[in-house]
Amino acid sequence: MNPKERSAFWACFGGWALDAMDVQLYSFVMPSLIVLWGMTKGQAGTLATSALLFSALGGWMAGLLADRIGRVRTLQITIVWFAVFTCLSGFAHGYWELFAARALLGVGFGGEWAAGAVLMGEVIRAEYRGRAVGTVQAGWAVGWGVSALLYTVIFKFFPEAYAWRVLFFCGIAPALLVVFIRKNVSEPEVWKAAPERGRFLYIFGRDTLRTTLFASLLATGALGGYYAITAWLPTYLKTVRGLSVQGTGASFGVVIAGSFCGYLVSAHLSDALGRKRNFYLFSVGSIATVLLYTHVEFGAGTLLFLGFPLGFFASGIFSGMGAFFTELFPTRVRASGQGFSYNFGRGVGALFPSVVGFLSSTMPLGRAIGIFAAAAYAVLFLAALALPETRGKELSAA
Repeated sequence: MNPKERSAFWACFGGWALDAMDVQLYSFVMPSLIVLWGMTKGQAGTLATSALLFSALGGWMAGLLADRIGRVRTLQITIVWFAVFTCLSGFAHGYWELFAARALLGVGFGGEWAAGAVLMGEVIRAEYRGRAVGTVQAGWAVGWGVSALLYTVIFKFFPEAYAWRVLFFCGIAPALLVVFIRKNVSEPEVWKAAPERGRFLYIFGRDTLRTTLFASLLATGALGGYYAITAWLPTYLKTVRGLSVQGTGASFGVVIAGSFCGYLVSAHLSDALGRKRNFYLFSVGSIATVLLYTHVEFGAGTLLFLGFPLGFFASGIFSGMGAFFTELFPTRVRASGQGFSYNFGRGVGALFPSVVGFLSSTMPLGRAIGIFAAAAYAVLFLAALALPETRGKELSAA
């Protein structure tokens, strides 16, 4: 990459990693809050859903804003936003206070992807776009790993009643990334050369409606499956499989290692096989591994081993999405189209943790996770069939 590409790459990689760290912290404190606050699993799932639902709103707003004022400026705003409200989550003294903080965090969380993905897609050259944008997605595994490490360390040295607050206070760290972005990252030339600034409703026009519809379904499948798994995985491992804090941390370490490898492998396969074939491969792999992981009884050693392919396929799917969505939409509405489609999927997918939580009162938690995740990945497969192949497409200002 040239210097401009490298600066954009590291800004987006860092933003995505820190975004992941802040969002994933809740999944680790969920079991503690269920005990400390006497919440039901349904209420706990709703707290997870609140951030995801409002992230859909944030993504749509940030996409529109990025088309109007620029990708880089919008990226800075969203990073500071989600960092502040993650930190404020640590001051909550009840369900509704935490609900409000999580919901407002979600606005910045959704917006960061919308701005960062389109920035990367427009800055990187076509021949490297898939692997570069996909590799940025690997930052999610890094941030997830940091959140797991923080959870393990903080809950070891602090009483559980206070440890969850300390964990949320760590969420202010991403705000420091804005300093690097302001000094090193500039707006993409293709956006600056665009003859007009798009309006939100353009993505529902005759030329783009079909693309918007199926891109939204593809995102719904990927995110619905992912959230059904990750939002409940710590609780599943701790309450169903009976693992300790250290055992849960170790299991997550394997899942996260698989996620990181999945991001990198999928990033390269997206360029090598094409965008659509990559989605076919990873959706089928996700269906197989999540059903095996949640429906078959294994010993602790085998469960630990299966965490790698679970993370590999569930996370690897996302590596192809940023480049694919960038290539699907025209420049004047690219951020709006990406922001809407991806975050529509996030909004619908956000319902899955709540549904899994309520459904687990009538069936085993593992079965509920497996059923909803597998159904989501089937939706992704069908949506990919309906969209065009875009590998190697050159972007224009028109």
